Amino acid sequence: MADEPKERKTLDDRAKMTELERIRHSAAHVLATAILRLWPDAQFAAGPPVENGFYYDVELSHRIAPEDFAAIEAEMKKEVKANNPFEKVVVAREQALKDANEGRLAALNSRGTPSKFKLDIVQNIPEGEPISYFKNGDFLDLCAGPHVMRTGNIGAFKLTHVASAYYKGDERNPQLQRIYGTAFKNKKELEEFFTMIEEAKRRDHRKIGTEMGLFALDTEYVGPGLPLWLPKGTAIVEELEKLAKETEFAAGYVRVKTPHIAKEKMYLTSGHLPVLYAESMFPPMTLMDETAKKRNEELQNLMVETMDEISIGDQNRDEREKLEKKFRDLRKEIETIGERYYLKAMNCPHHHRIFAAEPRSYRDLPLRLAEYGTCYRYEQSGELFGLMRVRSLNMNDAHIYCTPEQFAAEFNAVNEMYLKYFKIFGIEKYVMRFSTHDPSRLTGDNAKFVNEPELWKQTEDLVRKVLIDSKIPYVEVPNEAAFYGPKIDVQVWSVIGREFTLATNQVDFAVPAKFGLKYRDRDNSEKTPLCIHRAPLGTHERFIGFLIEHYAGNFPLWLAPEQVRVLTLGEDEKLIAYAKSIVDELRGNFVRCEPDFRNDPIKAKIAEAEQAKVHTMLVIGGRDMDAGAVSVRLHGKGNIGAKPKAEVVAEILQSIKERRAN
Repeated sequence: MADEPKERKTLDDRAKMTELERIRHSAAHVLATAILRLWPDAQFAAGPPVENGFYYDVELSHRIAPEDFAAIEAEMKKEVKANNPFEKVVVAREQALKDANEGRLAALNSRGTPSKFKLDIVQNIPEGEPISYFKNGDFLDLCAGPHVMRTGNIGAFKLTHVASAYYKGDERNPQLQRIYGTAFKNKKELEEFFTMIEEAKRRDHRKIGTEMGLFALDTEYVGPGLPLWLPKGTAIVEELEKLAKETEFAAGYVRVKTPHIAKEKMYLTSGHLPVLYAESMFPPMTLMDETAKKRNEELQNLMVETMDEISIGDQNRDEREKLEKKFRDLRKEIETIGERYYLKAMNCPHHHRIFAAEPRSYRDLPLRLAEYGTCYRYEQSGELFGLMRVRSLNMNDAHIYCTPEQFAAEFNAVNEMYLKYFKIFGIEKYVMRFSTHDPSRLTGDNAKFVNEPELWKQTEDLVRKVLIDSKIPYVEVPNEAAFYGPKIDVQVWSVIGREFTLATNQVDFAVPAKFGLKYRDRDNSEKTPLCIHRAPLGTHERFIGFLIEHYAGNFPLWLAPEQVRVLTLGEDEKLIAYAKSIVDELRGNFVRCEPDFRNDPIKAKIAEAEQAKVHTMLVIGGRDMDAGAVSVRLHGKGNIGAKPKAEVVAEILQSIKERRAN
């Protein structure tokens, strides 16, 4: 599930909840209170605030449906009207276990059956961590908080939908009902949210993308999450690549190309395997020569023979243990036969090998390697979503290798590139989400980050200073850095106020050293460069999905799949020849221009062009031809009037060249 928490929130994380998150967290408790009044046997698991609201997972024999929402909301309103305080109580572990076993947690009173999910949660709270309850009215819940002061502070709320979710996101656990809702400070904000949601449905990139013929998802033959770009969608892809290549060339980048697969050794060296990234990578391909194939066959036969011996079951304990060990050893040896290759899940290791391919000097730095690289990531099937979550992605990737002295200027230049793109695409609201490490997660079983405390401090200080000096809006989020360094996720808002994670910008002080990357400095000593990972336009898939919804398919002229359509009034040969000359001139200048010379009513032809979201329509009749003119219509704006042909062509070419927003 996309809403499944990646890991348990720390108490520090909870203390940083915003006012809106506290409202929504409190609303989840009120939701549970209401459900218990209607169905007292309900068993609750987790009820957190999430991006657009809240949910509570519940096990209940009654299948909750949208038809139940009115009754649940009525009970919620009673609890809000009661204005009960949220009271925090800190308890000993023994008391929490006792209350869970008596069914008192996430309940209105003690029940005959344990609060089984709360019992499991209590048992998994780390030793020494405080355990607390929150109580509103009769409802008592295991919870670390925080909440609003009273139920009456919740404001406006509404239940939205029901889904299924496995407890703790693990399909081996019970499947629960997940009841979603949202809450805001007041009714006005709630209504604005649902207005935005309705507009978002109208702008859904899956719907518009299908209607405009931009992409297809062929799950039967190609596979889930593997989009096919149709000709009109490919036109947008190529325009974005052209923009990126021009921008990067002007900024001193050089382009490279890398293969789609690599040996396992590459990812073992980078640290992505065997643990940190394995779940996001497609299974390996094992290539064997004839010798390896023969040895593999021998081992497979030995495994079968060993398994047959074990299944007979006439051995004593020692003999059986020896056979089981033999079986495990055979299986382990089979796993080492042949060379294992992986589909590329990220471009950085390949670029590191390009850096290593030639001797480097400080004079070569900064070295900026850019590539629109295709990557493959094994997203879980339940997380796939149109173009936004896919398994094949084309990334606007680059890696900048620099000295510590060059870092600030390079990092700032990347941020400036983001701002340039925001202006081009009319993105007015954005924020940089600066993710840092957790010092307690550098070592031990709970380790999440490379154990280089000084380098973490140094690079985080550098990034923070660049953000402050450049006056770019940012928020700092602990414990969410990449394993090899701090990162920035770029959050943007579309014109209707919908938030998207668009791109990422990361600092890597660890992996270049793992690959032995060196440059010779001024004093002739060998040093390891810093590496900046950046992808301002993200992936084609996610960025185009965003743009479809941002523009509602009404792309500016330079980006429109069909930029111009020439429509004729009548079948006169001279008129058709005149119209064709305009089509040829525009196409000769690489304008995506299509003819419509059918002898159909002009209103019908205009309606078709409008439905196809053609940006500019040039309507040509006899009087236009005689005057050397065309009548111009713009999608969604109507008739602009007749203008000289040369002026219209020049204006179209200039608008495309400047990438104007209209």
